[in-house]
Amino acid sequence: MDSVNLEALRAAIAWFDAGVPVTLVTVVKTWGSSPRPAGSLLAVSGDGRLVGSVSGGCIEDDLLDRLRPSSNQERPESVSYGVTAEQTRRFGLPCGGAMQLVLEPLQAEHGLDEVRARIEAGELVARHLDMASGKSRLLARAPETDVIFDETSLITTFGPRWRLLIIGAGQLSHYLAQFALALDYRVIISEPREEYRQSWSVPGTTLTTEMPDDAVTALQPDQRTAVVACTHDPKLDDLALIDALKTDAFYVGALGSRANSARRRERMRMFDLSEREIERLHGPVGLPIGSRTPPEIALAIMADVTARRHGVTLKAETEVVPTEFASCPSLAAA
Repeated sequence: MDSVNLEALRAAIAWFDAGVPVTLVTVVKTWGSSPRPAGSLLAVSGDGRLVGSVSGGCIEDDLLDRLRPSSNQERPESVSYGVTAEQTRRFGLPCGGAMQLVLEPLQAEHGLDEVRARIEAGELVARHLDMASGKSRLLARAPETDVIFDETSLITTFGPRWRLLIIGAGQLSHYLAQFALALDYRVIISEPREEYRQSWSVPGTTLTTEMPDDAVTALQPDQRTAVVACTHDPKLDDLALIDALKTDAFYVGALGSRANSARRRERMRMFDLSEREIERLHGPVGLPIGSRTPPEIALAIMADVTARRHGVTLKAETEVVPTEFASCPSLAAA
């Protein structure tokens, strides 16, 4: 599973290498209820193909017309949509939404091959585009802001700013890692058990053999880091969770039933954790959506992580606890 932006970059590079003119479209500013955030990419080929998205609606249709082969656009330009009521009606933007785009016809020295390689290696990379000349270069250091645009230059940061440490390399972790990769996370798997490591097969992730608590220490979780324990083994999960709860990680969760989660919290009270730190633990982990299968549970977990990442707290009318053993009542209640 690839992020939408990485798919757009790969398509743009492939088309350009095949001799097809390509325009890379970047959302640089948004106002109100814009359909896509700043930094979103759309690749438009000279023969009318699209990969990526800036609106999912009529903006793409207008861009195809604007970027038709006869336009002969050679330099980057910025365009705005939704600024007027007529544009909002015409292009189907949400009420009050508006966005500014940069349209960049790719040149020979576009530098996107290195951008793609570094993203696939799990690195952050920042690219500077000069609006007057169309020339681009990679920066030595990525700024804190994903997109910086001042009409004369565009700086775009690519790659995973967010990180997810998954403890355990079981079947659930496979799906969880795939969802996280699609959401632009750098995914690290801590798995000291050789038998589980042998079956790990999710490309684009980092698999470590160190003990989970050592993996937490090495990662140094910050406010852009989530930690999720999936082994069901207190010897592996508990110490790592305790260490993670002492960090700035924005999300710390553990798989298990309500009863198991309650027992885990009791064990944590034997360590030097405050009640406030213990309350930070999401256990049972994930949103209560009635999850039963590993893909459903992974979806519930990443939905909750995404909501917390955006500062949203969701509550279900009926609580159904996601657990890997929910289909087995005797194990779910354990």
